[in-house]
Parts: sequence; C-alpha cells; structure tokens
Amino acid sequence: MRNFLAVYTKEMRSYFVSPVAYVIAGVFLFLSGYLFRNILMQFNFLCMQFAQQAQYMGGQNLPNLNLNEIVVTQFFGVMDFIWLLVVPMLTMRLFAEEKKNGTMELLMTSPISSLQVLLGKFFACLSLYTIIVALTLVYCLILELYGEPDWGPIFSAYLGYILLGGTFIAVGTLASALTENQIVAVLLSFGMLLLLWLIDWSASFAGPTAAKILQHISIIEHLKDFQRGVIDTKDVIFYLSFIFFGLFLTTRIIESRRWRR
Repeated sequence: MRNFLAVYTKEMRSYFVSPVAYVIAGVFLFLSGYLFRNILMQFNFLCMQFAQQAQYMGGQNLPNLNLNEIVVTQFFGVMDFIWLLVVPMLTMRLFAEEKKNGTMELLMTSPISSLQVLLGKFFACLSLYTIIVALTLVYCLILELYGEPDWGPIFSAYLGYILLGGTFIAVGTLASALTENQIVAVLLSFGMLLLLWLIDWSASFAGPTAAKILQHISIIEHLKDFQRGVIDTKDVIFYLSFIFFGLFLTTRIIESRRWRR
C-alpha cells in the first residue's frame, strides 16, 4: 500500500506541478462550457416559441418542455465525445515518458511491483479526470437556479462518466505502455477508443448474432442507461471488466519488459 501511495502521489504532483492538468482542464471546460451555453440557448429559444404558440392559440396549454431531455441529455451526449479527444492527452505520458527519460529501467529494478506502479498511475489519472468532471457540476447548478432539473439522471450520468473515464484511461494506459513516443501514444489511444466508439455502427450491417455482440462491446451503448437515470449492473460490470482487461494487458507488457532486463 505504501508503494502504491508513493507512485500515486508522485503522479498527482507531476500533473499539477507542470501545466498539463491546467491546460487540459481549461480546454475541456472551455469546450464543454461553450456547448452547454449553446444547448441552453436552444432550450430558451424553444421555450419562447412555445410561449408564443400558446398565446396565439388563446392560452391553450401546450406540453411542457423537459429540461433534462433537452439540455442535460444533450450536454452529456456531447461531453463523452470531448473526453474521447482529451483522455489520450491525459494518458500519453504515463509510461511513454518514463521510457523516453530512461526512468523506466529504475522502475523495473525497484522493489515496487509492476501492478503497484500501474495502479498508482491509473488511479492518479482517474483522480484528475474525476476532478475535471466534477467541475462541470457548475453547469447543473446553473440549471437548478433557473429551472427544476431531475437530479437522479444527472447523478447516474456522472457515475456512468466515471466508469467511462476509467475505461478510456485503461485503454490510454495500454497505448502508452506500447511506445516511448507520446505522440504515437496519443494516436494509438485515440484510434482504439474511436474504434470502440463506432463499433456498434457496424451492427447495422451485420447478422443478428454479430449485431448483438458488436452492440455489447460498444463503450457508448452502455452509457445510455446511465444518462436516462437507470443504473444497470450489467453496464457497471461491463465497464469494470473492460478496465480490468485493459490493465491486465498493460501489466503483461510491463512484465515482459522487466523479464527482458
């Protein structure tokens, strides 16, 4: 446990001592804030249209616009795509930088196990991801000031994004362990995540059995229930299994390097 905490603390310090965490958080919050503002303005425009229609129809009641469906669901729907672009930048340095700087050899010959090194780096990156995601709660508080959002789907969506982030980070960590070039690590990570993102698209052109398999391994398909306020154990197990598998492959890669020394 002490070794794990040492690696974890070192990684967290490296994020906040350098401008990496601040730049990535700034880019993400700028993009997400811009999209949130546009979605909210669209909702406001629809409300004005409905009010004008009600006045034109002599005060006849029209269906109420659902704040969660129009604003919250749309916002979360675009936020996962932003993370698809941002997470590879968070994970690119985890092992690639160690290899490039020659410090990977020190890790391989130290009394710290490969699993402790991996978990320390993984949870440090996941912690940073969680902090940045938590900052977007400000947008939901804005909705609370001017509307009445349903917080159940909001909290379940955030749980889904933590699990999705763990999956993204596990894939990015695997990509970083495969190379010593951080740019290559970003491209590998983005390519693998994009494939897993779009794989359910192929289900439309596959047979019934293959379509079910492709939809099941799609990392975005399992997020939809969370966004609707439904926490299904099969979706939780899927993400946890994906994280475990990604970290297992990364451990094998690190161990193979240790045995070659």
